Amino acid sequence: MERIKPSIYSGLAMFIAGIVFFCVVSPALGADDVPRMDKDELKALLDNPDVVILDARTSSDWNKSENKIKGAHRLDQSNWQNLETMYPKEKTIVVYCS
Repeated sequence: MERIKPSIYSGLAMFIAGIVFFCVVSPALGADDVPRMDKDELKALLDNPDVVILDARTSSDWNKSENKIKGAHRLDQSNWQNLETMYPKEKTIVVYCS
């Protein structure tokens, strides 16, 4: 019987650690903590100057679509990291993707 090489054990350990992370830790960091609203709640906010609506679709999807929320701005995917500095903290940011 051939012995299993130690590198296989470390690879297996990393694989198991990845599964644990995605099944246990990842949901705690995910979208469950993000407040959600339905279309009627958003509709009531459309003319509010303290609300910024961002469309997260790719530029090609944005350009092809005839359906856009009134007053929405397209958020370029390269700007996700800068989102917190792009708008004043007192604004309500609504991000959507259709």
